[in-house]
Amino acid sequence: MMVVTAEETWHKSAALWSEAQRVFPGGVNSPVRAAVKPYPFYVEGGDGAYIYSVDGVRFIDYVLAYGPLMLGHRHPRVLEALKKQAERGWLFGTPTEVEVRLAKKILQYYHRGGMIRFVNSGTEATMTAIRLARGVTGRRFIVKFNGCYHGAHDNVLVAAGSAAAHYGTPTSLGVPGEVAGLTLVARYNDADMVEKILKEYSNDVAAIIVEPVIGNAGVIPPRDGFLKALREIADKYGVLLIIDEIITGFRLGLGGAQERYGVRADITTLGKIIGGGLPIGAVVAEREIMEYLTPAGKVFNAGTFNAHPLAMAAGLATIEVLETGEPYSVAEYAAAKVAEALEDAASRKGVDYVVNRVASMLQIFFHKGPVEYPEDAMKSNKMLYQRLHEELLKLGVFIAPSQLEAIFTSGAHHKEVVESTLNAIEEAFKRL
Repeated sequence: MMVVTAEETWHKSAALWSEAQRVFPGGVNSPVRAAVKPYPFYVEGGDGAYIYSVDGVRFIDYVLAYGPLMLGHRHPRVLEALKKQAERGWLFGTPTEVEVRLAKKILQYYHRGGMIRFVNSGTEATMTAIRLARGVTGRRFIVKFNGCYHGAHDNVLVAAGSAAAHYGTPTSLGVPGEVAGLTLVARYNDADMVEKILKEYSNDVAAIIVEPVIGNAGVIPPRDGFLKALREIADKYGVLLIIDEIITGFRLGLGGAQERYGVRADITTLGKIIGGGLPIGAVVAEREIMEYLTPAGKVFNAGTFNAHPLAMAAGLATIEVLETGEPYSVAEYAAAKVAEALEDAASRKGVDYVVNRVASMLQIFFHKGPVEYPEDAMKSNKMLYQRLHEELLKLGVFIAPSQLEAIFTSGAHHKEVVESTLNAIEEAFKRL
């Protein structure tokens, strides 16, 4: 395989990066986009499993916009739905039929018989879910887990404390300590610690919020029984369980992680896939909880772009294609083959490694022993991972530029795409 460096070919991207640094903080509008070195490549378009840079370079895409594109880029059903909706108009400030249709579709798989509120991002979804839980219970505190990412709002931008001092502390300037102090941080995959916290704070804890599979510390699956233990603890102490399925919803199957692991949330947050690649978030729960939201109740939520018609149309088309089952079989086959290739190549290289995979999301950690906790992921050799990312990029394969993100596959990652990827993985490890 021919290896081409960024400096030799990314001339248009370099020029755009120079301009971007003058108009955007850090040159980007979301921090991880700056993790591609020596500078990000700029994308002109995408199709199926591929994206194309402004410099004419084609990459096999395993980032997939960090998860939403379960069908790959420009799926014809989604594209057609967007065209039809755009021809009718794209924003009205009034309800549309398509939002009702998408809501009914989602409620077939999450909280059947319940209700849904559409918002515009995962951050908005978790922010609304936490406010809703506090409104329902009349309590202040929430419990979250180290390594779980629930968006960029003040309640969840906190780091873990020790078991003895489990108050959250801000991980961003601008987050008041008083706000972060209302978030109690437990160790992921440690149900005993959650129970200890609730024994102390149960009368004032509104909710436990958890990523059922961590997707923002690499990929870390729940230990056997962990999620069910959270359900039992929540019931025991009268606390609401929020399962954040913004990444896992409709990715681990139509019923997401709750179906896969046999656990039930009181409140579910969704995003990414349900918008077909357009901005979206959603809060889903039983009717008696959801009717606390305005205008039915007194927990406030509003948004000019809530239930945006284009996102509704794209999301509905996406789920209808997923219901055929084919995208899941293609994506999971691809993920299994890529995971196997990473394991084989790392083993032959003689480096410490662990590959975690759940359905169509995976990540490799250059670390000895299992990666069951976020602190295990933090101990992995991030420099070696960065080198792997860079070598694969030279070979036309785009994986997450950060060790603490996930590698995703889609229904567009067919066998010929996978074969090219496997060859690139073998070559990349030779160059490490």
